[in-house]
Amino acid sequence: MAILYLFNLIVVPGFFKIEVIDGHLYGSLVDVLNRGTPLIIMAIGMALVIALEGIDISVGSVLAIAGSMAIFMLEGHSLWVAILASLVIGLLCGLWNGMLVSILGIQPMVATLILLTVGRGIAQLITNGQILTTTNKGYEFIGKGYFLGLPFAVYIAAAVFIIIYLLKTKTAFGLFLEATGANRKSSEYAGVKPRAIFMSAYAICGLLAATAGIIYSSNLSSADANNAGLWYELDAILAVVIGGTSMRGGRFYLGGTVIGAIFIQSLTTTIYSLGVPPESILLVKAFVVILVCLIQSDAFRQMLTFKRKVTTS
Repeated sequence: MAILYLFNLIVVPGFFKIEVIDGHLYGSLVDVLNRGTPLIIMAIGMALVIALEGIDISVGSVLAIAGSMAIFMLEGHSLWVAILASLVIGLLCGLWNGMLVSILGIQPMVATLILLTVGRGIAQLITNGQILTTTNKGYEFIGKGYFLGLPFAVYIAAAVFIIIYLLKTKTAFGLFLEATGANRKSSEYAGVKPRAIFMSAYAICGLLAATAGIIYSSNLSSADANNAGLWYELDAILAVVIGGTSMRGGRFYLGGTVIGAIFIQSLTTTIYSLGVPPESILLVKAFVVILVCLIQSDAFRQMLTFKRKVTTS
């Protein structure tokens, strides 16, 4: 991230410029935080699942379902009913994935692939194949509004981080989660109930994906079942891995996950600032994924160590 921001300092004029207009902060750095909040929230949920040596590739579809439900419910219902309905459907999606993984014993990639495929269809049924729009000022404030100079969505992301951090450090859930992820059999012998932990982690992941969906659709004042949250699941996984959490499960790092999400959004913003075609973003991210995988590979590190020893000799 330091190298990326140094590059922006040299190549992209005004990247670090922050202006105050009508009491609100504006600039590329503020945009990174604002645009990155859905990814930050989603990646935090993904970190819990990956800590169990699992994965959830359906979060992008859950985002689309939740955003579509919220916009749909705003027609004829109050703001709070629409938000609650969106969060409930995200929670149900998470519980569905948790049931498939923990109770039926389906491999996490396959289990969440079901909702990845079906989820967009559910979102299209909700929107009737249309792009729904809203003019509800209260709903638009969630993704577009400002509070004390900063985008309101940033406060939501901060609140989610604090809640999950406290859940991890101040309750037994965090200990049980890491223990189950490190060694499910041993934790079960120690009295932990892995099924309950799996269900809880996937439920939280679905709930946070729905929260991201509300912010995402609020920012656009619309719900697009086809494109909302497309490939976000890959960004969320990458953010968690960049943040230091191993795909093998066990200990997970919330702070690192947030940094990983901000890095990905900074990378995206940088590419757009340079006028590079959007298609190139996937190539750059692919390169980053390969680099991270190599760094996490024990065999690759041993090869580098062996070459260093040979060179020294």
